[in-house]
Amino acid sequence: MVTIIAGKTTENSVCRIISICNAIGDKNEVEFDISDRENLKPTDPKWANYIKGCIAQFPYDGILPGFKAVIVSTVPVGAGLSSSAALEVATYTFLEAMTGCFTQKLEDKALVCQNVEHHFTGVPCGIMDQFISVMGKEGHALLLDCRDLSIKQIPIEHIEDNVFLITNSNTPHKLSSSAYCERRDSCFEAAKLLNKKSLRDATLEDLKVLKSKNCSEVIIKRARHVITEIQRTLEAAVALQNGDLQKFGTLMNESHDSLRDDYQVSSKELDTLVSSAREVQGVVGSRLTGAGFGGCTVTLLRKDAVDEAIKHIKKKYKDATFYISKPSAGARQLEAK
Repeated sequence: MVTIIAGKTTENSVCRIISICNAIGDKNEVEFDISDRENLKPTDPKWANYIKGCIAQFPYDGILPGFKAVIVSTVPVGAGLSSSAALEVATYTFLEAMTGCFTQKLEDKALVCQNVEHHFTGVPCGIMDQFISVMGKEGHALLLDCRDLSIKQIPIEHIEDNVFLITNSNTPHKLSSSAYCERRDSCFEAAKLLNKKSLRDATLEDLKVLKSKNCSEVIIKRARHVITEIQRTLEAAVALQNGDLQKFGTLMNESHDSLRDDYQVSSKELDTLVSSAREVQGVVGSRLTGAGFGGCTVTLLRKDAVDEAIKHIKKKYKDATFYISKPSAGARQLEAK
């Protein structure tokens, strides 16, 4: 799945952008002036605000020229598959190509795009989506340490007999909803009660401390999910690197169960997709992906089990759509042929 922007500069400060797909939004054309780009304001259509935000925050000292551009995107919107990050990073990469001003540190590029989402579209997202959109490497998984933004590329060519199947529930999630903020606030509260900077520094033993402070069961559940999920992530990276797919699949299953029971960001639709997938012979693991509250699941399974899995899941959830995914390279400038 890709988001592609093609365009050229104009001799004035007006930007005219056309989307030729239905994935981005209903209104497929927008025009605005960037002569005072630092004071650009969000407006309808909403998809254009990701572009405006990147223009406003692009680190370029000169006068940014206007441009005409066309956008094509095959990334489903509202599915938890990072469509907004793809649009932000594609826009940023387009601006780099247009101005010849390339950001030297790729993490800075990702951080600007995250900042766009925070301050231009009002979504308090994490850094993961922007990082993989910038740093993705073909044939590799990306282990990201959100504390210091260090990364490790993990080769996964050894899963050649297996694939990742994305299943879209077609019930869009809303990352900006109050439920997301409530969970984040609960994590901050738990860390504060433990006198720690974040739950990154907490252990399962600290849950006993929270209980001794008569902390609410909700906050304890949220903290337990975060603490165990961090450990699962580290174990999953080792399992993937060692080619231990059974261990990796088990961790996927445990992750979903924790997201469902402790973090409580799953949904009836996502649980149905996961439980249906796990019933199929050849499925190694299945869990929700993205922020939850709708969107997609990701399932690791043998290639020869894909058809049976799709057939079985469709029996339980007829509105599902499916994609076979593979780790690909991040944003880059394409050469015209």
